[in-house]
Amino acid sequence: MEQSLFHDKYPVFSKTIAKSDTQYQSVDAILNYLEDCINSNEKAVYIARFDHAAHTKNINGEVAPDILEAKHIIFCFGMKLPVPQAMAVRPRSIGVTDMGENFVVSFMEAPNPQAQEWMTEWVEAI
Repeated sequence: MEQSLFHDKYPVFSKTIAKSDTQYQSVDAILNYLEDCINSNEKAVYIARFDHAAHTKNINGEVAPDILEAKHIIFCFGMKLPVPQAMAVRPRSIGVTDMGENFVVSFMEAPNPQAQEWMTEWVEAI
């Protein structure tokens, strides 16, 4: 798992997974696995899937030519709601991008250490 700052301010974790190194051979297969992880976690709730690449193409936006498919799974842990500002970092999402020979799975760092640990475990198991 690689940690970086996207646009020098957003803490992002990402993992590049060769298709030859995983049993999952499509973005949807990985999203199905992640949905199972979410549904098995008593603190998490599944919300939706979002086809980011299709949306961007539909609005005549720009998708890098090496991105074949890019989708999000959206969910929430919501174990605490101490202040209204917590809403700014919720819900969570994990993005899965098909780059041809590999997948890139990425998510923004969670403010809750336990949520961060669960998401990291799920992605590492892909």
